[in-house]
Amino acid sequence: MSTTVGGFLTALTARFSQAGIDTPRLDARVLVGHVLGIDPSLLFARTDMAIDDAQYVAIEKFAKRRLAHEPVTRIIGQREFWSMNFDVTPDVLDPRADTETLVSAILEQKQLFTGPVRVLDLGTGTGCILLAILSAWPEATGVGIDLSAKAVEVATKNAERLGFAHRAAFHVGNWCEGITDTFDIVVSNPPYISVSELAELQPEVKNFDPRMALEGGADGLDAYRSILANAGRVLKAGGKLGLEFGFGQEKAVTRLAQENGFEIAAEYRDLARIVRCVVVGIGSEIPAKTVK
Repeated sequence: MSTTVGGFLTALTARFSQAGIDTPRLDARVLVGHVLGIDPSLLFARTDMAIDDAQYVAIEKFAKRRLAHEPVTRIIGQREFWSMNFDVTPDVLDPRADTETLVSAILEQKQLFTGPVRVLDLGTGTGCILLAILSAWPEATGVGIDLSAKAVEVATKNAERLGFAHRAAFHVGNWCEGITDTFDIVVSNPPYISVSELAELQPEVKNFDPRMALEGGADGLDAYRSILANAGRVLKAGGKLGLEFGFGQEKAVTRLAQENGFEIAAEYRDLARIVRCVVVGIGSEIPAKTVK
């Protein structure tokens, strides 16, 4: 069977829309573009291009997976984050644009440091947070820790492919356990979904993201308790800790930080103006708290 790019895009967009897919036209463009090897933004100039039988079959296989609510990024195996493409596998959390807020928050701390800095990324997943920071902070090197050995493999390969293998290392570990080095920056986007909320997540999340990257215990705060109880030990004097959290968790995370001797430097909002992350430190160098 043969058809044109324009006709196939129109039909596929309609099918995705009828299935309740949030971004039907964008998803159709990405999948068609991926199979054809054409940038999705350039397909509008190829609407008369014929799709041959093999391409049709390949796109249809992808379409069926998307209709089953598998995310496009998992179908094509990549996610753009901080203007870089990261490999994504079933073993890692699919990076979200909201997490770029945490990267921006950490990069605002650059003015407080001179010379080389070391960054520790706890629960690194794809390595996207650490590698995004390194891409914008040439003086920085870093270490990523993850409980999943397969996630460490994914992050290591991303670092190699993106050209950061000489500045980033990844290891299997459980938060701060066993870490004897100290760092200027510690950063984490840990699991923060409570057990009771897991069933309410969109199928794109609950059926395809690793449960260990989502579940944060009965109240969603287990990882924060562990990180905040131990981060002071791995932070250098004057160091900063940046944490991402879920909607409505800022007060609880702030309280845990203060109970563990941290002072709040700033809270940061995402593009939806939701408070998404906090930067904290220890000592008198912390200014009055701001919300950005």
